[in-house]
Amino acid sequence: MILYHGSTVLVEKPEIRAGEAFLDFGTGFYTTTSYGQAERWARIKMRRENMSVGYVAIYEFDYDTAAKNTVIRRFGKADMAWLLFVVNNRRGVPFEEPADMHIGPVADDNVYQSIRFFETGILNAEETVKRLKTEVLQDQWTFHTERILEYCKFTGYKEVKEGT
Repeated sequence: MILYHGSTVLVEKPEIRAGEAFLDFGTGFYTTTSYGQAERWARIKMRRENMSVGYVAIYEFDYDTAAKNTVIRRFGKADMAWLLFVVNNRRGVPFEEPADMHIGPVADDNVYQSIRFFETGILNAEETVKRLKTEVLQDQWTFHTERILEYCKFTGYKEVKEGT
């Protein structure tokens, strides 16, 4: 299976960085099966860091072997379990059920707005999940342990340039 990672740094050897704990899926190395999504991530980082070049790194992930030897949890859709998982991670609450990897929908701008409304009490959980069901979301595959990164091999990259 092919996974992509977008950044302003070419990541040939993925690693878990502890400083990024308050992200949607918690601390980990974030990837996606969508080249377009990875390129968007690279472009967002390019804008934030005022860089003119970014990268989409390409990896071969041996999912079948990893699934036999590690704990992989998958959210099939943006439902109540996914919402609570994302909100807890953004608040820094540790995983209730530790896993080597989480797979599930990535929150885009519309989803972030719904989640913020939930976090601030404007929407309750049921109303938030109802809104989420109307969204078409890309996926994210987040590696949480060095153990599962052993099944992820760098195979190449594509350069992303400003204005192209």
